[in-house]
Amino acid sequence: MNRLDEILQFNTAFVEQRGYEPYQTSKFPDKKLVVLSCMDTRLSDLLPRAMNLNNGDAKFIKNAGAVVSHPFGSVMRSILVAVYDLGAQEVCVVGHYGCGMASINPDETLRKATTEGHVPDTVIATLEQAGIDLHHWLQRIESIPDSVRASVEMIKNHPLMPKWLKVHGLVIDPETGRLDLVVDGNAPAQSVNGDIKC
Repeated sequence: MNRLDEILQFNTAFVEQRGYEPYQTSKFPDKKLVVLSCMDTRLSDLLPRAMNLNNGDAKFIKNAGAVVSHPFGSVMRSILVAVYDLGAQEVCVVGHYGCGMASINPDETLRKATTEGHVPDTVIATLEQAGIDLHHWLQRIESIPDSVRASVEMIKNHPLMPKWLKVHGLVIDPETGRLDLVVDGNAPAQSVNGDIKC
C-alpha cells in the first residue's frame, strides 16, 4: 500500500469513529497567539507541549528555519491575517538548536535539484538571468538567535503591523523542549541580548 492510500484508509476509519471530536475548536486562537516555527519533525508535538498550547490555542506557521524572509511573502501575510482577521495579539518566533538550515549548502541543494530532481541546468540559468539569486534564497542560517531576532524585527517593524502587537523570539532545544528567550516582546526595548550558543 502506498503512503497516500494508507493515509486515506486511516482517515476513513478516523472519521467513522469520530476521532475528530477531541480536536473540535473554532478558527480563532484561544490564547490570541501566532507561533512561527521551523518545519523540523521533532517540533510537531514537542513545541506545543513545551509552550503549554493545546489544539485551538494558537495559529501555527511553519517553514524551513522559522524565518520571515520577505516582508510581503506568505509568512507575513499569514501573520497579518491572524492579527487582523482572527484576533491574534502576540507572535512567537521560535527557532531551534540543530536546525538543518544552519548547515544547508546552496551549491549542494542546487546540485541535487539538477541530478536527483532532474531540473535542467537551463532552468537554473534562466532563473538566475531573471535576477533570482538562488544562492541567497537558499542561504544557510549563520546564527539561530540572530535569525530569530531578524524575523522578530521584520514583523515588529512591518508597515501594516499594529504597534501594540507583542512579538517574542525564542529558541527551543529539540531534545528537551527547553525554551531560551531571545526577544521579550513585553520589554520596552523588545530586545534581550543574552548569549545563546548554537
